[in-house]
Amino acid sequence: MVVQVVAGGVLLVAVGWRDRWWRWRVLPVVVGVTVLFGFLAAYPGARAVRQVDPVPFVVWFWLAATAGALLVLVVGWRSARWWRRGTAVLAVGLAAFACANGINQFVGYYPTLGAAFNDWTHKPLPGQTSLPGAVRAAGAASVPAAGKLVEVTIPATDSHFEHRQELVYLPPIWFVGHRRPVLPVVELIGGERGGPADWVRLGDAVRTSDDYAHLHRGYAPILVFADATGHFDNDTECVNGPRGNAADHLAQDIPRYVEKTFGASKNPEQWAVGGFSMGGTCALDLVVEYPHVFHHFVDISGDLAPYTGTPAQTLKDLYGGNVAAQHANEALLVMRAHGHYTNLTGVFLTSTEEIRHQHEAQELSRAASAVGIRSLVEISPGTHTWQFAAPAFATAFPWLVDQLAGHRTT
Repeated sequence: MVVQVVAGGVLLVAVGWRDRWWRWRVLPVVVGVTVLFGFLAAYPGARAVRQVDPVPFVVWFWLAATAGALLVLVVGWRSARWWRRGTAVLAVGLAAFACANGINQFVGYYPTLGAAFNDWTHKPLPGQTSLPGAVRAAGAASVPAAGKLVEVTIPATDSHFEHRQELVYLPPIWFVGHRRPVLPVVELIGGERGGPADWVRLGDAVRTSDDYAHLHRGYAPILVFADATGHFDNDTECVNGPRGNAADHLAQDIPRYVEKTFGASKNPEQWAVGGFSMGGTCALDLVVEYPHVFHHFVDISGDLAPYTGTPAQTLKDLYGGNVAAQHANEALLVMRAHGHYTNLTGVFLTSTEEIRHQHEAQELSRAASAVGIRSLVEISPGTHTWQFAAPAFATAFPWLVDQLAGHRTT
């Protein structure tokens, strides 16, 4: 709010009252162009860049204000004094920052300036170590106070998917003694825009697991913070297609590497997938498409099926026009074609503000129940942001660990 008030004040000073020509000739044109730009950006513009989720009004307001400040700067440069020129330049920057912060608040990506700075400067995450460092730390006589986060480079042997470095969380129990325990695994996938570290920085998954381990003598599953997109704006929806073989990477490359490197369980009943937004869609899809790899899912605010905009855009972007490939990645159709599943469980978590997601979660849960997948739908206060996803996952975590341990009655 402070940023918006300051930006608005500076913009008013930059515009100024000036002379009669400015007030009656220039200013109406600037205001009209600004309003028109904002309208076009919010409607056909959003569709052109394939923004499918409704963006708050404040984002479009400050985007238009940025354009208006630029107009004021350019049109009024000659007639303005030096201090007003400087104020106009500052107004452009502040309006742009207010717009960017509005987007950030909408997605809940950076909760603080510190979190943004740490990400931009690639500061190591809390508890992060190298793979050799983790191996050296093994063999402890007592349970460590916390697990460790290991940065890994997983070979894309099967998928040839170009991905970034990924992260693996090893719980405290992994470091006790000289014989590695055979632990269950949870792959965690973020949204369509982001990276493997999102579930650490924003989803608090490491803290959630450490808290659980503290109450259970160091025991918790291994967490894999997977890269399902390859880079920030490559929305794969975790399918194999023109944007890369993301599904093969998640269902083949990662399990093979984690089982071999960390001695994890090879039993699909001890493997799960969790995700938020796009990652939620991926979680369900991967479990029903690869039941020989994964048996449990946590779908947080996922969609009914993978999509990138309109049906035509989705078909082209994700499947290169192949309708059969599209049907093979839509959970409702996959479950119907597969028939009865054995020992699969899952949970759909959505917020009170996500009406569409609530209906879709109910529809998917009913379809899952019809083919033997035990699932439940939980709706909690919040909206489609990481600030909702993080506590939602923390609440579901004990349930998920029980499923991995085979406690089906929990």
